[in-house]
Amino acid sequence: MGWAIALHGGAGDIPLNLPWDKREARESALLHCLDIGISALNSHQSPLDVVELVVRELENHPLFNAGRGSVLTAEGTVEMEACIMDGNTKKCGAVSGVTTVVNAISLARLVMDKTPHIYLAFEGAEAFAREQGLETLEPSHFITPQNVDRLKQAKEANRVQLDYTQPIQKEAEAETRKVDGDSQLGTVGCVAVDGNGNLATATSTGGVVNKMVGRIGDTPIIGAGTYANSYCAVSATGRGEAIIRGTIARDVAALMEYKNLSLKEAAAYVVENGAPKGTVGLVAVSATGEIAMPFNTTGMFRACATQDGYSEIAIH
Repeated sequence: MGWAIALHGGAGDIPLNLPWDKREARESALLHCLDIGISALNSHQSPLDVVELVVRELENHPLFNAGRGSVLTAEGTVEMEACIMDGNTKKCGAVSGVTTVVNAISLARLVMDKTPHIYLAFEGAEAFAREQGLETLEPSHFITPQNVDRLKQAKEANRVQLDYTQPIQKEAEAETRKVDGDSQLGTVGCVAVDGNGNLATATSTGGVVNKMVGRIGDTPIIGAGTYANSYCAVSATGRGEAIIRGTIARDVAALMEYKNLSLKEAAAYVVENGAPKGTVGLVAVSATGEIAMPFNTTGMFRACATQDGYSEIAIH
């Protein structure tokens, strides 16, 4: 067997007629990040280093809902969260409520490597980032005009908007007005395995548009949005509350461990039965290099590659 890698840029109600410029821009970004991961694996970097590296790059890309592209809370602020996990050791680190850290995934890695804890949040996480010398910027750096518009749309519709919400048809004084269907960007994640079966996963997000201040989603919760053990590594995306209730990432690993299902069988079963239709997608790799990228939403921005030369980038 050889190495394998998979990454996602979010799942949801992605319009089939997504404008070409938006589609092409995200596909190009995924390809760029996939190439970074492939190069790192070919240079024998550990899967843990690889997933952190790839997710950092996704966080730096404003087209995705993480880091620079994070969506806004109901108060117009950014609260980022991230999680990273090593499969063989089950060591993991997670952060929530991050407002100034350029790469939340690297802060999660430091929580894993430099503290006796797993999860730090809000001011405690911020203070630790400063102590460790991580790059920070003013909160305004993370607030983009596009996400200001998305928050306005969500408030007008009086809803919390999830990944890739379809256009809103709003009746007002006998006039129907369409709101941009690209209302939210996608949570990002990466999973990788090397030729020796070492596994790792990383996930990062800005949450959901118009979320309450202090809301925590599935991304930083071990076993919900992010999980890895000696069988597989999983990164989920979609409706965070449904993913938490379904313990989606852990259930994939549990079916492999206790029921002897293959990765594809386990991932397909969990996506079909673990959460309501239209709420979840995931990427996963197994210790033997198998890849699974199922979803029960309209689409999921995703990409993968294996050492034998196979690669794929897809949406629907």
